[in-house]
Amino acid sequence: MSSRPASPPRRAFLRGTLAAGAVAVLAPRVLRAASSDAPAGLKTGPGQKVKLACVGIGNRGRDIIKALHATGLAEIVALCDTHLGAPHTEEIMKLFPDARRFQDFRRMFDQMGDGIEAVSVGTPDFSHFPVTMLAMSLGKHVYVEKPMAHSYRQLELMMAAERKYKVAAQMGNQGHSEANYFQFKAWTEAGVIKNVTKITAFMNNSRRWHGMNVADYLPEQPVPAALDWDAWLATAAPHRYNVGYQNGDWRSWFDFGNGALGDWGAHIFDTAHEFLRLGLPTEIKATLEGHSPLIFPQASTLVFKFPARGPLPPVELAWYDGRKNLPPLPENFGAAVVDPNIPPPSAGANAPVTLPPGKVIYGEGLTFKGGSHGSTLSILPSEQAKDIASRLPEVPKSPSNHFANFLLACQSREKTRSNFAVAGPLCQAMALGIIAQRVNADLTFDPATRRITNHAVADALLDGPPPRPDWEQFYKL
Repeated sequence: MSSRPASPPRRAFLRGTLAAGAVAVLAPRVLRAASSDAPAGLKTGPGQKVKLACVGIGNRGRDIIKALHATGLAEIVALCDTHLGAPHTEEIMKLFPDARRFQDFRRMFDQMGDGIEAVSVGTPDFSHFPVTMLAMSLGKHVYVEKPMAHSYRQLELMMAAERKYKVAAQMGNQGHSEANYFQFKAWTEAGVIKNVTKITAFMNNSRRWHGMNVADYLPEQPVPAALDWDAWLATAAPHRYNVGYQNGDWRSWFDFGNGALGDWGAHIFDTAHEFLRLGLPTEIKATLEGHSPLIFPQASTLVFKFPARGPLPPVELAWYDGRKNLPPLPENFGAAVVDPNIPPPSAGANAPVTLPPGKVIYGEGLTFKGGSHGSTLSILPSEQAKDIASRLPEVPKSPSNHFANFLLACQSREKTRSNFAVAGPLCQAMALGIIAQRVNADLTFDPATRRITNHAVADALLDGPPPRPDWEQFYKL
């Protein structure tokens, strides 16, 4: 695969702190931030709005920005997108005409970093990492869409950065601030959900790669004049431009996306992962249909085996994706849980739906069914369910939605519910599943050494691809 020649030097990068180049020259400023025990940047009091810069302003990024602004807690001070002016960016540009505009987040931080307190990251999965790492190293709070990052190593570094820079960080699995979060927490603490040994999770909706059959990367096309392709690629390996990688189609490719598991796992079994303290699996068994070294399989069954955690028993979590790869469900499952407030998968609202996304949780004496995002659990009919119905604990209401929770955390008024210490291990477990999809093999993982012990190629994939020149610095922040 050939790569496109490097972009010509940018004039803004030749003066001030960027006189030596794009990223390496940020090192002195970043290292100064790293030496401090407190985050740099502005401090917003309870009566002030958080000065928010938004990176990725189209498609899902657009929805994030509108939701953050709707809280009334944010002032949008900067908009950054590698394809400013493209149709999918126009709505946000019109909504916030006074916000400064950039195509490269590095330039944005260099030119107005002192006027930014927090950052939203709504870029494709693979480019969450560099934006988030630079923001945190400069003392900026970060809201980053799920999954947090693209590789196991990136996730490890982001968790370490959250601890080091002491910023408010939130991953965008918004169900973590809705009814399911508070219900799961209350039911676990009360012993309603206890001694879970098995979870079935499924996402069988149509995805962009279903029906695709590729033998190579896409052929090179001319780069649109308004697109900064080099900045779009960020830390990813060099690729020739093709429109087939743009506007959500990146989700199909291992090099850019995280498949159905990375896209929806954080909405389906996130609360089970947190409140059952699942941590990292020791084994993953993979059964795939239509394996490809380039794009995600047509169907996957991934069985994660989580070991005992103190008094908690081992858990087997089985993940099913693919239009016809339906999970085994209890006879009394009934209708699937459907929440009209949940957005459809990015393949489109009119794509065929075989079975709405959801889960079944098998605990001691009780079996629970649930949907996705903030949908609450119900107890499947049984004698035990009748007995416990009158003794269910009260479930508190959420004090803030996921976007307000983040902005209030920026003001030290709340703590983020899906901070990186919580979301990171969830995403790492999913990253291991994605590696199993990529190599089409069962994996054995050692949580103590953080290595895959039975497959050398899979073990190497924990680190992700080497970053392109000028992008290594983000792994040193």
